[in-house]
Amino acid sequence: MRGIYQPLIEISHLDLVLPSTSDARRDQMRQLVQTHGFASLGDLAMSVQVSESTIRRDLELLEQEGVVRRTHGGVFWTGEADKMPVFENRRDDHWPAKRAIAKAAAALVDDGDTILLDGGSTTYELARQLVGRPLQVVTNSLPVAYLLSTSDSIDLVMIGGCVRGRTAVSIGPLADLMLQQISVSKVFLSVAGITERGYFNSDMMLVESEKAMLSVADQAIVVADSSKFGRVSLSRMCGLQEVQHVITDEGLDSQWKGWLESAGIQLTLSGESREPSRT
Repeated sequence: MRGIYQPLIEISHLDLVLPSTSDARRDQMRQLVQTHGFASLGDLAMSVQVSESTIRRDLELLEQEGVVRRTHGGVFWTGEADKMPVFENRRDDHWPAKRAIAKAAAALVDDGDTILLDGGSTTYELARQLVGRPLQVVTNSLPVAYLLSTSDSIDLVMIGGCVRGRTAVSIGPLADLMLQQISVSKVFLSVAGITERGYFNSDMMLVESEKAMLSVADQAIVVADSSKFGRVSLSRMCGLQEVQHVITDEGLDSQWKGWLESAGIQLTLSGESREPSRT
């Protein structure tokens, strides 16, 4: 993997330009990790000419921003890809909840699992949590595939097919045919709406591919912030009871908690700054 075995940049007394402020230093680190996908602590310390303890403090702040993920001996890039700003203009007030939901979902993934991720914004946040872990990941999302391709520990399978430009996901007959050839332990799905009739998304072709995803998974897990409940979209993916587990935030209405419980669905509620609680 790039950046592990060699310094990120060649440094000499002739061309070394040190950042003058902590913000500038973190900007330089951000650019280096984004360019190389992974950087060791030693590489970063050499590049910006500060101690590894300072690097660790800077990386903690960058991880809080959601652009990197620390691992043993270094850090992975988990921010947006320069050429794939799919979610850049779609961020909303629910993004902190989506990140908390993603952390709760990541806790359900065991090392060595084979999982399937669709192309929603919350599943992208989940992918950020999984960088650097030993997993087999199947996805139809170009941004998720690009993000996870930086991690040597992940065996990545990209589903082919027609690519939707707005969402950068592969869907259609070719995608569905490829999905029929695989088997996974867990599928994580984003949805646009949830009612007592089931789970909905706005793209009919996407929903057909998501139905194929459901058919090849031992366990189906929906990740959706509480604003999605009570909302209907164009196409129905499946009924409530066809999903085993729903992960959402603590803003979920108590009536919905009752409906999900009566349907026999495991529910995980995740707060923005707390460990997820289960009912």
